[in-house]
Order: sequence, then C-alpha cells, then structure tokens
Amino acid sequence: MNLLIAIPCFNEDKTIKDVISSFPEKLNGISKFDVILIDDGSTDKSVEIAKKMGVLVISHHQNYGVGMAFQSAVNYAVENKYDILVNIDGDGQFNSKEIQLLIDPIINGKVDIAIGSRFIGKRKISNISRVKLIGNKIMSSFISKLVRKKFFDVSSGFRAYNKQSLLNFNLHATFTYTQETFIHFAVQKLSILEVPIEVKYFKNRKSRVVKNIFSYTLSSLMIIFRTYRDYFPLRFFWSVAFFFFLIGMIFSVLFFGHYLINGVFSGFLFAGFLAAFFYGLSIIFFTLGIVADMLDRIRVNQERILFRLKK
Repeated sequence: MNLLIAIPCFNEDKTIKDVISSFPEKLNGISKFDVILIDDGSTDKSVEIAKKMGVLVISHHQNYGVGMAFQSAVNYAVENKYDILVNIDGDGQFNSKEIQLLIDPIINGKVDIAIGSRFIGKRKISNISRVKLIGNKIMSSFISKLVRKKFFDVSSGFRAYNKQSLLNFNLHATFTYTQETFIHFAVQKLSILEVPIEVKYFKNRKSRVVKNIFSYTLSSLMIIFRTYRDYFPLRFFWSVAFFFFLIGMIFSVLFFGHYLINGVFSGFLFAGFLAAFFYGLSIIFFTLGIVADMLDRIRVNQERILFRLKK
C-alpha cells in the first residue's frame, strides 16, 4: 500500500522541521510513503524549510483555512492513487510515531477512517485550557447526537483515511473540516474508529485556527448547521416545522381558551392571528422539507457519479 502524509501548514517554521524529521523511516504494511506540505499562505520560512528537507509543497496564494488545505491534500492523494492519507498538524502537537496506530485498522480492513482521539479514557492532558477542553466535549456531544453515534473527539487534526473515504470526499467548508467530515461520513455509511493518542499542548502558544474561541465556535456551528441541513434535509426542515407548529398550538389554546371562558373572541384576536401565522410557517417548512429531500436524492446521485469518475 502507498501512503501520503499531509501536513496543513500556516506559519509553522519553528516546529515544521522537527515534525518532518520525526516521521518513521518505515511503516508496517506500507510499501512506500511520501510527505507533502500544504502551505496555506504562510509568510514565514515554513515552505523554505520543507523544500530543503525534500518535501513536496503545494502552496495557496493566501490563507484560505485548514479546510481548504485539507481538500488540497485529498485532491492530491486521489489524483496520485494513494491508498491511505494521513493528516497531521505541523505544530508538533501530535506524535508522528503513532501514525502506525492509525493506519493499522485501515490496513487490516476494519475501518475506513481512523481518528486520533485525545479524550478517550481518563488520560490527563497538560497545558490544555479549561475552555478548550469543555468546548471540545460540548462539540463532540453535539456531533454525536446529530449522527447518532458516540464520539469523543470530533476536532482532532490527526487522522487516517482509506481510498474509499478519499473517493467519497465532497466537502465545502474552507475554515475547518474536522466536524463536517463526521456528518459527511455518517451519510456515506463509512466506518469511523477513534484511536487513543498522545497530545502535547504548549504554554502560551496561540492556535493558528482558534484565534478567538467565540468566532471559532460560531464558524464551526455554521459549518455544522449547513452540513446537517444539506445531508439530513427532511429531519432538519420537519424539526423546524414541528417547532413552529407547537408555537401555533400554544396561541390556539390561548385563543380558543379565551373564547370558552368569555364567550367572545375580541380581546384575544392577536392570539388567533399569531396561531395562523405560525401554522403557516409550519406548513412552509414542512413543504420545504419534502422539496429538499427530493433535491437530496439528486445530490446523492451526483456524488455517486463523482465517485465513479474519481475511481
């Protein structure tokens, strides 16, 4: 099997040399592996260092986001017929010696995607902020509920993908890809395994992705919102329709309750109008759900066509 190790990179010249030099010389079950650096608009010496070490570099003209960098890695892996893609950050946070742990279940044909999970078990992680730890737990719980399967780390940037999953990739987010892939693969019926890994957090080190916890959370939620809407349209739109229907029911009870008690509608006409308004919204979203579900079938067929073209 051929393996591609991809490093999305944005201004990591202080660590990128150590990351590249730490890769094992040989991996069990792998006949050949290559390393590629996806430069996402770096302005430091990251690219220069990588090229001096003999690493192939794909450069973006500006900083598009780790999601776009990852998509470039996937495109290169598919175009060059790699069997496995491993994605690892360029900041030295992950232990590259554990690549074997991620690829083993894929080589053995047990799973399609292996995720390096930082939060399985009760292992203590040094220097991680409480806000980031809580945020990861909340996000993992949220994604788990959406895809109806329990996951502990949906934001890890240390992952391995087999050829089947690479051919099925059809992501849209540029900011980040980590959460979107879980929903995408749940729809594709591909298997995901979380593998316990080591992780290092550095004191006073600022994340290249999470520059502001609130903006990161908002951007991630928007990606999840749009992905869930597109992949589960019937469930999404009918949930909204049911919400408006319940509000309409509340105003209906107020409206008719007032009539039963007082014998007149006057004085509570606003409740009747609001009930009709929310019932109307409910019908609109119910209908949108049916239409979106029909369009979803077209999307599925298009993805099947894309899969065969890539294959």
